[in-house]
Amino acid sequence: MQENPKIIYEDQDILVIDKPAGLAVHGDGFSQEKTLVDWILEKYPELSEVGESMFSQKGEEIKKPAIIHRLDKETSGVMILAKNQETFLFIKKQFQDHEVKKIYRAILSGTVNLPVGEEKVLDWPIGRSKNDPRLRVARYAGGQSLPAGRQGKLREAKTHFRLLENICDKYAYIEAEPKSGRTHQLRAHFKAYNHPIIGDNLYNPKDDGGGAVTRTALHAYEITIKHPKGEVLTFTSPLPRDFSGALEKLKSSC
Repeated sequence: MQENPKIIYEDQDILVIDKPAGLAVHGDGFSQEKTLVDWILEKYPELSEVGESMFSQKGEEIKKPAIIHRLDKETSGVMILAKNQETFLFIKKQFQDHEVKKIYRAILSGTVNLPVGEEKVLDWPIGRSKNDPRLRVARYAGGQSLPAGRQGKLREAKTHFRLLENICDKYAYIEAEPKSGRTHQLRAHFKAYNHPIIGDNLYNPKDDGGGAVTRTALHAYEITIKHPKGEVLTFTSPLPRDFSGALEKLKSSC
């Protein structure tokens, strides 16, 4: 049975939730699985007209009530929802202007050659793969250009990350801050860095995580926004049990 989101914080303008892994934010016009939007409409039906819609490949309107930003289905962690249209537009502009600070935790395949705590920047543009439209591809590690025909239009993308711990000479536990908001940005950047996220069937199909985790080991750990009332607020989502359990399993395998 799909786990429901947990409420971290709520006031008259915003709702902050902890999204579980395996829960899609909204429908795609194909799947009938329950989504975060379904949960919102059940619990907060008055938010049905807040936000904006999108259209599926079949041309069907897909409602996204209260949704300002999204996380991939298999990514867990903190999300901000809007409870009125003014708040939606106010915070959406912060995302568009890259003023929202987002911190993720991830477990990568392979150790990272960095001192613990030192920051590295991946400043590689991202485009949609022409071979597989589900994928985004980024500039290769080492700064080489992508081969012609591999990608669609490239868009600037920058990720800052720091090493928290190398594990068993096989894995790296890192903290990442995307400075831009491209689709699959962290997954594509770490793939291009030759350290894909473990458990990611799309970007790391030859996963060497040993079954420590059954989904993409990516967690939205912290987010900082400016509230409509003017205060700067930070919200944190503790590591979920499957993620922290994966860390313990990997460490015990040394």
